[in-house]
Amino acid sequence: MKTEQSQKTIFEQIGGEKALETAVVIFYNKVQSDNKVNHFFRWIDMETQYKKMQMFLSFAFGGPIIYHGKSMGKAHKHLHQYGLKDEHFDAVIAHLTATLQEINVPDDLIEKAASIAESNRKDILG
Repeated sequence: MKTEQSQKTIFEQIGGEKALETAVVIFYNKVQSDNKVNHFFRWIDMETQYKKMQMFLSFAFGGPIIYHGKSMGKAHKHLHQYGLKDEHFDAVIAHLTATLQEINVPDDLIEKAASIAESNRKDILG
């Protein structure tokens, strides 16, 4: 028999839209402070990027938003010319993990979130 908590989506379990908004801000602060990956965001309108990421994470974590953005491959293809590689993807996953820890998301949900992110590695890196 499933408990009420296990029936909730990751989106609901981490605290919904407000928690996701907070997570996206913290996440991009970490990314923009990291010289290993911040150059990929040099010419990006970060306000728009925040909205895209929040929409994607809401969708990926089972929230109410239907993601209508580009596929992960198309959205990141232009970054290949700047040398996007596994090491950069790993750094971003580490920032996502640290962000979720910072907002007190339980470890089992962090693992699920990281797994969802990891499932996009091949598409993003091409």
